[in-house]
Amino acid sequence: MQSDDFVSSLKTDLFKSSGTFRVLVGVTGSVAALKLPFLVSELLQLSGVDVRVVTTEHAKHFYNPSDVSVKIYTDKDEWELWTQRSDPVLHIELRRWADLLIIAPLDANTLGKIANGICDNLLTCVVRAWDTSRPLLFCPAMNTAMWLHPITAQQVSRLKEFGYVEIPCISKKLVCGDEGKGAMAEVSTIVSFVRQYLPKPVESSQKT
Repeated sequence: MQSDDFVSSLKTDLFKSSGTFRVLVGVTGSVAALKLPFLVSELLQLSGVDVRVVTTEHAKHFYNPSDVSVKIYTDKDEWELWTQRSDPVLHIELRRWADLLIIAPLDANTLGKIANGICDNLLTCVVRAWDTSRPLLFCPAMNTAMWLHPITAQQVSRLKEFGYVEIPCISKKLVCGDEGKGAMAEVSTIVSFVRQYLPKPVESSQKT
């Protein structure tokens, strides 16, 4: 059952954000989710950036939440928050909060869900409700054989048709031992993509 403290903590976390540019990181069940703590740490190095994380249940297998320095939202939070009509809906509050959504890694399963409009967890509900005037970036990550399946290119193309931006996967030796394309882009590459969307500094009109 929902407590007033839970609603209060949500409001404190989302409504009193410290950053001027808010990045929501979605993480799904690829082994590349191991890089979540490092990705969050690097994003927080960008000036004025605030970060929150939305995780799928399977993604939680690959990282330790205590290594992530920001709030992580889960499916459990979505259902605990809402008990009556006046309560906030978490996936709507998160889409309102974020200036940019980046899904890193985006596994084959969630790629298929998004391409077909399925929204059966917190992350995919955020995506389905996303304001398409705001940037949504995605970083595919999967086994090479899965990447080479013909449906993968179709689904990636579908996301790009929606206006989402692909950060392409790379070729390397994968954790499973296979070598080839399918690894998530390097964290430095992902951060560089996000940096492109940051507000440009306002130049002073005063002459010295």
